[in-house]
Amino acid sequence: MLAKPRADLKPNTPDYERMPLVKPTGFREYDARWLFEQEINLYGIQALGMGLGTFLHQRGIEPRIVTGHDFRGYSCSIKQALITGLMASGCTVYDIGLALSPMAYFAQFALDVPAVAMVTASHNDNGWTGVKMGCERPLTFGPDEMSALKEIVLDGKWQTRSGGGLVHVDDMEQRYFDELTSGKKLNNKLKVVAACGNGTAGAFAPQVLEAIGCEVVPLDCELDHSFPRYNPNPEDMEMLHAMRDAVLESGADVGLGFDGDGDRCGVVDNEGNEIFADKVGVMLARDISAMHPGAQFVVDVKSTGLYMTDPVLQANGAKTDYWKTGHSYMKRRTNELGAMVGFEKSGHYFFREPFGRGYDDGLVSAIAVCEMLDRAKGKTMADLYRDLPKTWGSPTMSPHCPDEAKYGIVEKVIAHYQALAGKGEKVAGQAIREMVTVNGIRIVLQDGTWGLVRASSNKPELVVVVESPTSEEMLQAIFKNIDMHLSSYPEVGEYNQKI
Repeated sequence: MLAKPRADLKPNTPDYERMPLVKPTGFREYDARWLFEQEINLYGIQALGMGLGTFLHQRGIEPRIVTGHDFRGYSCSIKQALITGLMASGCTVYDIGLALSPMAYFAQFALDVPAVAMVTASHNDNGWTGVKMGCERPLTFGPDEMSALKEIVLDGKWQTRSGGGLVHVDDMEQRYFDELTSGKKLNNKLKVVAACGNGTAGAFAPQVLEAIGCEVVPLDCELDHSFPRYNPNPEDMEMLHAMRDAVLESGADVGLGFDGDGDRCGVVDNEGNEIFADKVGVMLARDISAMHPGAQFVVDVKSTGLYMTDPVLQANGAKTDYWKTGHSYMKRRTNELGAMVGFEKSGHYFFREPFGRGYDDGLVSAIAVCEMLDRAKGKTMADLYRDLPKTWGSPTMSPHCPDEAKYGIVEKVIAHYQALAGKGEKVAGQAIREMVTVNGIRIVLQDGTWGLVRASSNKPELVVVVESPTSEEMLQAIFKNIDMHLSSYPEVGEYNQKI
């Protein structure tokens, strides 16, 4: 019997080679993420698989599950350990091999399998690993499911069962390709930079874009799990700058960038402007609501205020609900409301019928951008961007903060700004008009300038985003106010980037 997991095991010790290491903080709000070897070992992954299989049995879910893995040097071995645990708990595992996360979600439908466990660390640095899990397609686990799974694994409450099995699925890549491209053909050829950051999307994205009629300019599409240039993260400026340069050099109509597991898409326009994903979402919402008046959308609290104020969306009767950041939260909310699309500032988009199946797929998003341009009546991506009302916005900024401290810090930040509002004090020279606390705190000032502070759901970081519809000066002013307050906490460290 596998021993109960411990959090204090060290590599290069006998106990490390015979017992499961599982650090509790790896169970996050909706994903599981660990530094491989320092925070979890292969026996720990096996324990996770046994716990997940036990969870499915306890919930009355048929014990059949899809697995796949991203392109990292250790992901396949981690998946094998996970499969061992799943089979020991009595699950039949359908292994689709190297895959994007959305390809694994699609396989749930294609194979009529209820559950999924995709081995990926997404855009995290090398050294990280993780698993995206679900058992209610097209949804993935949220806090309740993660808490239940955490308890089973850390307390060693898994149960072994007979009847487990393994099925190798060899044709899922072709079936996924057909799903994406069937009936999709652009009327006007587009020249597209496909940027993959040497991640898993390089094995899929160029071929899909070519199949719908794009001339593809590949950028870092060779698979290389050392990520020699930068992490495949289209929310980071380094990747966006590389996309910009490639678009300008090639004269492309648009640049499309994909993250490490292919569930997000970033965009650079034909003039080299790096467009944050929430603004791209406004463009897509305009396009979709013109075809489907009164369309319902969901956006996360990190996103631009234009979804509520844009005159085109208002004229089209579009309705928007602001919700919690995080692919699991957004996916669930989009499906609960029957929304046509959910848009997240990180680039997770959740297209439902008639565009998608309700889960986040960077290639579905890329196709939607291409089809929007195809319908744009001669307008370029830069023209569509200029058509939006002007706002000044920041990238997603992430100061380091330990997992053990980040939620407590956010509670203190909420209390701080609530106290200021209660006293009628000003922030950046303005009164506070509104505070949204559905996920951290979004402080909205009188002129619509706003700033967000929340805890990252999958890394030891806080998340800071600011936007102003009036001026660059107000953007800087609200950021300075938030930054000065955060600097008063010794647990808050350096930012990954600043405005």
